[in-house]
Amino acid sequence: MTGKSKTFDTRINCYACKHFYVTWDPQLPRGCRAFGFKSVALPSIVVKQSSGAPCMKFVKKGHKGRNG
Repeated sequence: MTGKSKTFDTRINCYACKHFYVTWDPQLPRGCRAFGFKSVALPSIVVKQSSGAPCMKFVKKGHKGRNG
């Protein structure tokens, strides 16, 4: 056992997050509405590299029907 928590190495799938979006900017094609930035890498990777912690703003996308 390495002593790290299970969530430490868990990758956040930005594609499944409601805050993730694809931009029109070819230089910065991926964005995060929750943190308000665009990047080349997936936002969860940028957050992990910047803060040392996994993304805490992940919200799984939900599919809403016509009635809400």
